Amino acid sequence: MRITYRNANNKDYWTKRWDDIPADVPMENLDVYPLKYAQMTVKDKAGKILEAGCGAGRVLRYYHDRGYDILGFDFIDVAISKLKEIDPSLQAEVGDITDLRFADQSFKYVLAFGLYHNLEHGLEKAILETYRVLEQGGVVCASFRADNIQTRLTDWLTARKAKSSGGENKVQSFHKMNLTRNEYEQIFTRANFVIDFIGPVENMPILYKFAIFRSSGHKKFDENKARAEGYRLSWFGQRLQNFMMKFFPDQFCNIYVLIAHKN
Repeated sequence: MRITYRNANNKDYWTKRWDDIPADVPMENLDVYPLKYAQMTVKDKAGKILEAGCGAGRVLRYYHDRGYDILGFDFIDVAISKLKEIDPSLQAEVGDITDLRFADQSFKYVLAFGLYHNLEHGLEKAILETYRVLEQGGVVCASFRADNIQTRLTDWLTARKAKSSGGENKVQSFHKMNLTRNEYEQIFTRANFVIDFIGPVENMPILYKFAIFRSSGHKKFDENKARAEGYRLSWFGQRLQNFMMKFFPDQFCNIYVLIAHKN
């Protein structure tokens, strides 16, 4: 397990990020992360869904608008406040994945995209809590930041940018954990989950960080647009990304997605 450190601690980072952008519009692209994998998980419209770490709400709003029984929580107050302001009918609240308020077996599905790798302490407890609130046979879909060439390059680029802006002398705080595929799988099997799927996924390809590789509608970076549509690359950029993912998927993904059921 590799730890990434940045100039802001985890909670300050996410508070600023969600404070800087409006609440998400419902996600619309079924072919990209995370909605593609949520759709692989949620098979029963009557089953209750918990979205752990709902952030700005792109997945939460997608399912809510289609009549699913979904509740979302996040540990950042401003994210929940923005969601409740834009749609008071949303079931959204501030919560802690390591200490859930819900009774045992409350949900058929738990969606946790980009959540667990933010936990400096209590990762194992968070997975056990996820297991506890799932029904027997219930399913979790979760993503975790990969430890590979792409995320190491991303961290290097971020550190280089911080140094050029005079931030190299700031105290370095916990940012995220990075795990290999095997480390990620073992965390869930130790909690008695049965793994149904685990695979490398490109959320934001490293090529997207360079405008030259982005699609024409994404040349000017708009995070809300990218989160709704997916991080779209140009024709050449996508083919280059496809090549890297075909031959080196474990090195040029930026996350692993896992789907597992409660044993």
